[in-house]
Formats: sequence, C-alpha cells, structure tokens
Amino acid sequence: MISDDELYRLAIFLGCAAMVLIVVYHYFEVNAQESQPVPVKEKTSSKPGPQTAPASTKPR
Repeated sequence: MISDDELYRLAIFLGCAAMVLIVVYHYFEVNAQESQPVPVKEKTSSKPGPQTAPASTKPR
C-alpha cells in the first residue's frame, strides 16, 4: 500500500503540476494571436413583416 508520506508527496507534486499548467495555459491564452473575424451575414426573412416607421419620422 501507499504510505502517508508517499501520498503527501504525490498530492504536493500533482498540485504544483496543476498550478504550473494553469499558469502556462493563461500565458498562452493571453498572448494568442487573434484570427481575423469572419463577417457575419444578416439573416433576411423570406416573410415580409409589418413595416413600422422609426419614432423620429412619425407625424405628430
């Protein structure tokens, strides 16, 4: 079986390894090059809906 000392050392090692991997991940994430955004095409409805005028162009 595993002794208490071996379990303690294993837990410390795995915890340190996890923290190092988290720091490395964040370093790469922050310094990643942004790719060019793909332009999003607006969806056009095939059904004509009711047309309403903007509030600024309605007659009083």
